[in-house]
Amino acid sequence: MTERLGLSACIITYREADRIEDCLRSVSFCDEIIVVDSHSTDGTRERASALGARVIERDWPGYRSQKQFAVDSAHNDWVLCLDADERVSAPLRREIEAVREAGFPDNAGWSLPRITAYFGRFLRHGNAYPDRLVRLFDRRRGGWGGREIHENTRVQGPVGRLRGHLEHYSYRSLSDHLERMQRYATLMARTLHAEGQRCGLAPVLINPQWRFIRGYFLRLGFLDGWRGLVFALVEASYVRRKYLYLYGLGKGITD
Repeated sequence: MTERLGLSACIITYREADRIEDCLRSVSFCDEIIVVDSHSTDGTRERASALGARVIERDWPGYRSQKQFAVDSAHNDWVLCLDADERVSAPLRREIEAVREAGFPDNAGWSLPRITAYFGRFLRHGNAYPDRLVRLFDRRRGGWGGREIHENTRVQGPVGRLRGHLEHYSYRSLSDHLERMQRYATLMARTLHAEGQRCGLAPVLINPQWRFIRGYFLRLGFLDGWRGLVFALVEASYVRRKYLYLYGLGKGITD
């Protein structure tokens, strides 16, 4: 009989008191839950501790670095990484438990399809879905890489595919979505500029249009109704802001 391997859930937080409990309950099947918090003042740490999580308070170094710190802090080699606004669905939980009971055979990691809730319904088309991410992996063969923003996981070895959804409850309101995209656009533009990238006006004009066309028409975002339209418009606005800010940095007109 295959020995049952331990599994650690790794979560980073900042002011997530209204969402952390649902997140933690969805990973209650894990042998350990680690929450790395960046000095929240809304009770996030207290709620996480009350549900049995091991809470570590730490200054914010960036998304990638904070997530890798959580992985490095785990007591088990197999880790399941979530954001506080994500939930492991019941079908996904059953699949994860099944591969764990089998000893996580053959693979260095497993990809999960993430599905985004948007104003009362899940988006099932467009650029938002299926958003496959490797979130279950052996930390001896992988970890968090890429930039500090729009970070991603990288593993050395084969990657299996699970079918159950990782549910994403990201946006509290349209204002929240817009404000977050503006913040991400600024951070991404600054990162690109620091890496030496520059752009003219062509990406400012063309790339947002392509993002909208690809998501709304080519990837059938229109089938999600008005939600799909709003999501595609906000995405296009993010791309425009990112390249416009990068253009401004290159011209020295942006602080």
